[in-house]
Amino acid sequence: MTGNGARTIQLHDGTTLPAIGQGTWYMGEKQSSRREEVQALRYGIERGMTVIDTAEMYAEGGAEEVTGEAIADCRDDVFLVSKVYPHHADRKRMIAACERSLSRLGTDRLDLYLLHWRGSIPLEETVKAMEQLKQSGKILRWGVSNLDTEDMQELWNIPGGQQCAVNQVLYHAASRGIEYELLPWLWERHVPVMAYCPLAQGGRLRQDLLEHPVIREIARDRGVSPSQIALSWVIRDGDVMAIPKAVQLDHVAENAAAMDVILSQDEVVRLNEAFPAPKGKVPLDIV
Repeated sequence: MTGNGARTIQLHDGTTLPAIGQGTWYMGEKQSSRREEVQALRYGIERGMTVIDTAEMYAEGGAEEVTGEAIADCRDDVFLVSKVYPHHADRKRMIAACERSLSRLGTDRLDLYLLHWRGSIPLEETVKAMEQLKQSGKILRWGVSNLDTEDMQELWNIPGGQQCAVNQVLYHAASRGIEYELLPWLWERHVPVMAYCPLAQGGRLRQDLLEHPVIREIARDRGVSPSQIALSWVIRDGDVMAIPKAVQLDHVAENAAAMDVILSQDEVVRLNEAFPAPKGKVPLDIV
């Protein structure tokens, strides 16, 4: 069974996107892997994972170049996301950084541009830069990454700050800190989450997630892989998109097919018991 994109999230402007996209972290670092990486991204696009997430930080632009090659003849079929370094997040430097990203990606616009994490540049300055890029058509939307509730509240009180389309944060069953405060805050304001490291490539309890007996048992009963169960759990509520990175084609196909794996209420309960949500505020998990 292959992913058909039936499970989606919706942005505040009404744009509907597949609930599983493709990450590119660690791509572009070795020329010897480039052909395989390009092939993987194209394979994923063909299977409905049309959101591609990259960043100027990844291999210092190398991942953007790989992405650009992968989408060269299908740009209009892809929802393209990139991220700006915090030290480039003022008006002058962000516009230059965005131009460099566009050049590496071989496109004239980004569908979504994110502040990669918060640095020393005031959020007000970043919002102005993002809005300027929007007005010029270089980006169609903007958002943030790795911002916790306090930062989001500050952003919301800045003129234009409520234009923020998404918050991209680390999230998987073994790292549920956002559920205590940040996730409800975002849901209340209709801001979807992009979950990076959804297969616990980072964050706490990496080994325990895919090796956990409950995940393995549910996967075995379903005839699917543990990673598909983990991905289905991340996207279970309809307001979270998972962006796993995969290079091997069987892993890409597995990720896409996870869009068709819908957990039962009983399975969700079992997983929530195996990986309990925090009972209080915890620091944002970041890698």
